[in-house]
Amino acid sequence: MPRGTQPATIHPESPSAATRHGDDHRPVRDGRALVVIPTFNEAANVQAVVSTTLEHVPADILIIDDDSPDGTGAIADAIASADSRVSVLHRPGKSGLGRAYVDGMRWGLERGYDYLIQMDCDASHDPRAAADMLAQLEEAHVVVGSRYVPGGATVDWPLKRRIVSRIGSLYSRLLLRIPQRDTTSGFKAWRSDLLRRIDLDEVRSSGYGFQVEMAFLAWNAGGVISETPIVFPNREAGDSKLSLGIVAEALLLVLRLRVSRAPWRRISPMPLALEARLPERHTVSDQRRAA
Repeated sequence: MPRGTQPATIHPESPSAATRHGDDHRPVRDGRALVVIPTFNEAANVQAVVSTTLEHVPADILIIDDDSPDGTGAIADAIASADSRVSVLHRPGKSGLGRAYVDGMRWGLERGYDYLIQMDCDASHDPRAAADMLAQLEEAHVVVGSRYVPGGATVDWPLKRRIVSRIGSLYSRLLLRIPQRDTTSGFKAWRSDLLRRIDLDEVRSSGYGFQVEMAFLAWNAGGVISETPIVFPNREAGDSKLSLGIVAEALLLVLRLRVSRAPWRRISPMPLALEARLPERHTVSDQRRAA
């Protein structure tokens, strides 16, 4: 986070002081975090992204590969064989970024992870920022890496992508009445208590609209949302997965959500007390000294 910049936290309602300070006497145990990284044709990026993430984020990693023809899955298997903190979930074909994240979230929840982080594999999401976002989950149920709060920015984006992202966020905010500024961000840290309150079976989108739908579901589930500024560079290797079809799907999804659900309904806020201790931040050099 840039020096002097504070995250913008969005509360459905202000929880009581007792809840905020964890006075409900629930047992506290050591928390476990999982970084979920979907891949499709990311052979040029996956090794570097995983290595940097393991160095900076106190978490395990799940790579979800959609049968990449460029050999990404084989590279991921080799990484996992060399490091027990890395697992690989192979899916038989390309079925969308949103479905990959849902499968990864289910995988993590089934194995008892307390915190889950969404990250892309195009080197645009900085693992150092992911570690900061994880730490901020003490004060929010989901922390969003935001390009559109003070201190956030995009770097070297083509004009088409800037327009699509800005209009997409504004369009979904207005129609769904979500206070989150960057509704299309795919860089998020979640607490499991919020994900368990969201019915992942109801998630309809498989592509670009997944981020908007999850933002809407998180807000309507009573989650406290925090946006923290990130600098988002354009990818240096590989090809962007954004297409006109994906954009059209997202626009139609927002309309369906607006018609089928009531975004103005009263929200029952979730408590902020942590059930699990946040993982301590570490680096590879720390691990080597401990060994």
